[in-house]
Amino acid sequence: MTFASPYTREQIIDALERQESESRVFWNKFDTNTFFRRIGQSWSPAETVRHLIKSTGPVGQALRVPKIVLRWKFGRATHDSRNYDELRMAYLKTLNEGGQAGRFAPSPRQESDLEAWRAKIMADFAKTHRVLRARAAKWSEKQLDHLQLPHPLLGPLTVREMLLFTLYHQKHHVSVVERHLNETRQS
Repeated sequence: MTFASPYTREQIIDALERQESESRVFWNKFDTNTFFRRIGQSWSPAETVRHLIKSTGPVGQALRVPKIVLRWKFGRATHDSRNYDELRMAYLKTLNEGGQAGRFAPSPRQESDLEAWRAKIMADFAKTHRVLRARAAKWSEKQLDHLQLPHPLLGPLTVREMLLFTLYHQKHHVSVVERHLNETRQS
């Protein structure tokens, strides 16, 4: 996915929609058996999508909480919002230092009807992103920079930063799967 770095609420929402659409096309290229097959020691495409659902869902849920509650629970932003590239670099640095998915890793769960399970995973993926975009649209530009949310690896992020992180996180995992697939093909 190629785009100018988004920053405004509308740019972020548009970029999230494009990223979700392009990601869905990518995930749908896999036949069902490949979708559920691990790539070497790495997650399968299905596990990756489940990780993205598990990590994106709480952001959408947080955006539903009354802003006064978020302020009470997590406080006002303690820093100015960084841009997309700054967040991307901070995340990559954290990963290089050993950051991992932790509680957001997919469970080892397995269903017997893989076609039905795949359909459910992809429906959940679409719903999670639709909800996130709809809830983000209800925040003003000022509110995006005024309140913060906790990120398990990056610490407190403004709501704008959390949305930018979520956008990059999607792109990052598509790239990781592509890279791992290429590595296994070359082996």
